[in-house]
This record gives sequence, C-alpha cells and structure tokens, in this order.
Amino acid sequence: MNATVAEIRIPTGADEAPDQAWHGVGGAAHRRWWRHFSWHGLIWGLLLPERRQRILPTLPGLALLVLILAIGLGAYNTGNNILFITLALLLASLVLSGVLAWFNLAGTEWRLRPEAPFRVGQEAVVAVELRNRKRVLPTYALWFDLEAKLSRAETRLLLTRRLDVGGTARLEWAFRPARRGAEPIELAGVGSLFPFGFLRKTLGTKVHREVKVWPARVVCHFAGAAAARFQLESEEVARPGWGSDLLGLRRYQSGDSHRRIHWKASARLRQLMVRQNATEGAQTFALWLDAAAAVWTRPEQFELLCSFAGSLAEDLFRFGRLDSVTVAGEPPMQVRRIRDVETWLDRLAILQPVPAEQRRPAPRLRGALLTFEPDGERGICARLGG
Repeated sequence: MNATVAEIRIPTGADEAPDQAWHGVGGAAHRRWWRHFSWHGLIWGLLLPERRQRILPTLPGLALLVLILAIGLGAYNTGNNILFITLALLLASLVLSGVLAWFNLAGTEWRLRPEAPFRVGQEAVVAVELRNRKRVLPTYALWFDLEAKLSRAETRLLLTRRLDVGGTARLEWAFRPARRGAEPIELAGVGSLFPFGFLRKTLGTKVHREVKVWPARVVCHFAGAAAARFQLESEEVARPGWGSDLLGLRRYQSGDSHRRIHWKASARLRQLMVRQNATEGAQTFALWLDAAAAVWTRPEQFELLCSFAGSLAEDLFRFGRLDSVTVAGEPPMQVRRIRDVETWLDRLAILQPVPAEQRRPAPRLRGALLTFEPDGERGICARLGG
C-alpha cells in the first residue's frame, strides 16, 4: 500500500510563489486520498512501484525475514501452536512497521530553499525546510537525498530530532559549485526507517529548483599606460564640490570657509557671496563584452573571460566607477545599485559563445570603454579605449 502513494503538492496560500510551495503527503489533499483510491492501482503499485518509491528490508529486516522463514518451517513441520503464535507476532511486526512508517511520512511537508548567491569555488547552502501538520503524532528519523546535477554532488540529510506536532525544522547542505551555469538542484527522495528499522521506506519526489552559478572570482593585474589612466584619471562633474572649475556663486551661509568668499562679487552685490566649484569625480567605465565564437575558440579561455568580466564589474562598482555593462548584441544596462551587478553576474552565469553573424561593433557609451580580447593561449586582456 505504501508504494502507491504519489507526491502531493500543498500550497499554503493563494498568493504563494510556485518555488516556495510546500510538498509532501499531508493537508487537505491527504484527507481526500480515498477519492482516488482503487484496488487495481493498489495491486499494481505493490508489484511495480514508481521510480524511487521502494520498500526494502534493512540488514536487521533481512535477519528478521530469515528468522520468520525458519520459524514458519518449524511450525509447519511440528504443528506447534507456540511457533505459529511467534510467527504471527513477527509478521505483525513487519506489517506494523510499514503502517507506522506511512503515518510517520503522512502530514509531513517539505520544501527546497537554495540560499543565493551561488559561485564557483565558494561554499553555497541548500536548505530543506520541514513542518509537521499532523494533529496527534510527531515525525521521526527522516532522511532527504539531495543532488546538484551540474556539479555532480549529492548528499543525504538526516532529521535527528523529533519534529513535534505543528513544529518546523531546517536541514542545510553546504557544497561548492564546480561549474558556471544553470545548476539544477533536486530533492530526489525522502525516506524513513521509523519505527523498528526493519524496512527502508523511500518516497520519490519531484521537488527541484534551478539556480544560476556565478563565475569564479579572479585577480586582476593592471599594467601599462592604460593602468595609470584607469587608476588616476578624473573628470569634473557639474555638481557642487571642491574642484578647480567655478560652477557658480551663492550667498554666504554660517559655517562657510572664508577662503571661498568671492570678494569682487560681494563688493558689487553688497553682500557676501561664496564660490561654488565643480566637484572632481573619478571617471566611470563601461564594460562591453563580445562573446563571438570566432574570437573565443578555447572553452577554458571563455570561462576565464566570464570570471574576469564579473570580477572587474564588482571591483569597479565597489569604487563607484562602473557606469554600464553590455553583452554584444544586447542593449546596455546601467549600473546604479548592487542588484544591477547581480543581474550582470546572472547573465554571465549562462553566457555562451555566439556565432560570428551575431557579432556587433562596440557602441558609443558614456564613460571610458573597456573591451576584452584573448591574451595568448590562456590569458584575457581588457583594453581601455582600444
């Protein structure tokens, strides 16, 4: 009977996002299981259970089966009633184990919660959140099989404490993504050894999430005349500040430095006037990435390109010198907040080389233009204004 139970999805509210919905066997959908029950489905479910929905004996369970077989043969040959009673008790323990295992899973719900961000080589966390919606019985000794298919990583999380009625729990898996791209994370199965450990009950699930793995960070080295311009060059910005160019005049206010008083204008207007100079701001840069397959013929060099473009964008944003980022053939994206940088890293996570006919020349963008090209067989070079 246990092998015929399929996964049931129970949203907690009408406005709940699909990726935050609870899964499991419980709630109102569980209370209506009898509407879909059929003996035909029960028999076929026992003979040919669905994938990952299995009931298998453990080592103690195998020993119990051997003992049952021996006692059964002895009872049949001798006709001893005590042996028949012992056989009945042992068989009842197996049946009771299966029934209690089903009640242990029923009413328990779970959901998969990857904790962003995910980045190559850095530790990422995937959480399984649990809740017990049963009204009487607690939940014990569950395990959860998790798989990260792109990184080829898997683990089994164990619920080691009792989950009381109405209680919640959180299990975490920390792993390091191995590759850039869209990482499918799947909750492959849920199992239970409760109560006696004779049977291993596994309930197959279809809970999965897809996350974007950002490229790894790399160290950038600056060299040549462009490096001096990159680090030192500045420009006058038309807003009040302490630059050298005169932006305008305004009335003197308490606290203004006497050195900023414009004496000639004050004498002409018969009131104190103060200079307002343009502020001197650092020059901003625009990143333009050409992903043409004819240029990036080596896969490892293209991976380094994505890492370099992502790391450089983060560094420039940290110093307040990043204006925009662009992939060739796409409209420029202005960078104003950290979310814009994360959007750029999401784009780099799934970026692939494009055919030569989709290649576009670098447009005119605000700020100094930074372009990328191969440097030898392994390196990447970012050129400032050519």
